[in-house]
Amino acid sequence: MTNPNSTTATSVSRRGFLGLTAAAAAVPLLAACGAGSSQGGGSGAGGTVKFWDMPWGPAAYTDAAKKITESYAPEGGKARATYQSIPWNNYYQTFSSAIASKTGPAVSTGAGFQAFQFEEQNQIAYADKVVEELKKNGMFDDFLPGVLEPFASDKGYIAIPWQLDPRVFWYRKSLFEQAGAELPKDWPTLLEAGKKLKAIGAFGFGTGAGAGNNIGTQSVVQMLLNNGGGLFTKDGQPDALNDRNVEAVEFIRELVSNGIVDPAAVSYNEDSLTSQWKDKKIAFGLHSPGLTERTGDTSGDILVADPIAGPHGDKATLTYGNNIMMYKNTPSQESSEAFLVYYLGQLKELWKQGVVGAMPVFKSITELPEFQKDANNVKIIKDWQPISKTFSAQGTRLFAALAAVEGGQFLGQFTQTVLGGKTDAKSALRDLQSGIESVMKK
Repeated sequence: MTNPNSTTATSVSRRGFLGLTAAAAAVPLLAACGAGSSQGGGSGAGGTVKFWDMPWGPAAYTDAAKKITESYAPEGGKARATYQSIPWNNYYQTFSSAIASKTGPAVSTGAGFQAFQFEEQNQIAYADKVVEELKKNGMFDDFLPGVLEPFASDKGYIAIPWQLDPRVFWYRKSLFEQAGAELPKDWPTLLEAGKKLKAIGAFGFGTGAGAGNNIGTQSVVQMLLNNGGGLFTKDGQPDALNDRNVEAVEFIRELVSNGIVDPAAVSYNEDSLTSQWKDKKIAFGLHSPGLTERTGDTSGDILVADPIAGPHGDKATLTYGNNIMMYKNTPSQESSEAFLVYYLGQLKELWKQGVVGAMPVFKSITELPEFQKDANNVKIIKDWQPISKTFSAQGTRLFAALAAVEGGQFLGQFTQTVLGGKTDAKSALRDLQSGIESVMKK
């Protein structure tokens, strides 16, 4: 991240993923209200494409995104676009109510699984023609590897990704030097380094699973992926209790038993975890991009580490693809598609101005001087993005139930159980499997 305030975007976007589930429980399915229309209605009022966007950074982000939107000059009689920033607080109710009354957007950003939930309710317009246009103008080949595929479905592309939010290992160089520890290359050396770091009062697997803090869950899931595991089969069926997951959880329990995980980590909220990094209590741990700006330490002491290998040689991490979706209620589908193609082509301006903290989806943006000046960002794209997997792994496609799985209370309980060393791996994973199956059946 290049903007000191842009870490807010990552934090808020994660709350958006989890808030989606809680909100969905209180809002009736939109299918009961009708499927929407491409003949006008809310988004068609005034013949404009209504673009709703979330605050993905500081106020400067919203200003920049609004300017891009309002600078759009459509051709061939297509509709112009208007911009509206939608606060994250109660955002799902805002979208649901507006879409049900046909006063919602024609195009929007939003939480990572939002498009899949609205697609189930027959409100999303597929983006296949946008993809076709991106192939014609060369932008399709500009996507980083693997970022578009999760949004494909048997019916069409449900949304188009525009930014990536991967989880990567960070380390504090001075603490490793003080402990005389080598940077981890695999799980055995992670354990070895953790023991040396413990001797100087530092933690070698920094995380937090308190209220509103998702890093704990992401740390555990990342270790499952790093061992070739995951919560689902390749065809999207619940698969928490596989052998690779058991092996990964047992290793995390070994870290816990050796004092390499802070015993208080289960109660750390986001601010507490940031303070631990800032106060040099954590030497190594998983976090989102922009940790240096979040801690206020840009001295070069906190750096992105190399990916580590699992016991079978696997290297993988967890990532989220925030996306732009189109709705059926629009002045015309052609106008929505034309605007979306235009907006994707202007995304580089957001990174040039340093107002968005996540990683871009286009290779050309990663090559901008403004992006290249941050060595940590460059390393994330070079070393971590190619091994990134979504929350649906071992599958590759996203689906609506992921919101309920990631936001489910059972996942938080599983995380706290594992990080607290409270039970054996199979028992913890068995409870998690039951929780996933319960929401997948709904």
